[in-house]
Amino acid sequence: MSDLGELLAIGSRAARAAGELLRTARPEHIRGKSTAKDLVTEWDVRSEETIRAILEPTGIAVMGEEKDGTRRGDTHWIVDPIDGTVNFAHGLPLWCVSIALEQAGELTVGVVYAPLLDWWFEATRGGGARDGAGTVLHVSECPSLDKAMLATGFPYIATTAENYAEWEHFSRAATCRRLGAAALDLCLVARGWFDGYWERDLQAWDMAAGALIVVEAGGTVTNTLGARFDVHSGEAVASNGAIHSELITELAKVRK
Repeated sequence: MSDLGELLAIGSRAARAAGELLRTARPEHIRGKSTAKDLVTEWDVRSEETIRAILEPTGIAVMGEEKDGTRRGDTHWIVDPIDGTVNFAHGLPLWCVSIALEQAGELTVGVVYAPLLDWWFEATRGGGARDGAGTVLHVSECPSLDKAMLATGFPYIATTAENYAEWEHFSRAATCRRLGAAALDLCLVARGWFDGYWERDLQAWDMAAGALIVVEAGGTVTNTLGARFDVHSGEAVASNGAIHSELITELAKVRK
């Protein structure tokens, strides 16, 4: 199966099915299975099972956060059954389902669905990015960092990948926000609501779909040094393109 439209339709069906399941959850029904900050709930597992039931008949391997999370060659579905689980567990609607397809090492299909907000983002490689109404997405036209709104996230456990110093640095130069769901951060860059985003200590499922959606909306995605983006590298910098070099330059200043 190679038609991207058909594969997008399958990924979309899986995302909507998971979203409908997750709509039924209530905070009082959610039992965590990990730490208070880095939650894994039974809903993550149920969501991934729902998604797998739709994706696996394609014959393409599934790399999911909750099961078989190791890299499966260079062609596989990349699934985050709930991105923003802590938000989900607290009843905050800033969470989403994220599904991407990587083929021969290239991201080709991406779907991100935030059910409680009714936000939908999708893209195919070379086919552009759209919202749930079919409207073509395009990144912002913000020309410079001092006029920008940026997004980032923080690691659950402080490591060498922590970005608190970067947050402090960028907060002096721009407006910064932290939503708690990397896939949504990326999609909001594609939507033009954020002008840029950076984060490290990520997993492929956190950023695969969102990164493709940004690129197809006319934006730029690289690693934190400004080099080619690798979805398995654990880091990403995304922007509208116009401020990208500034983002990379300022990141380098913090690391000196």
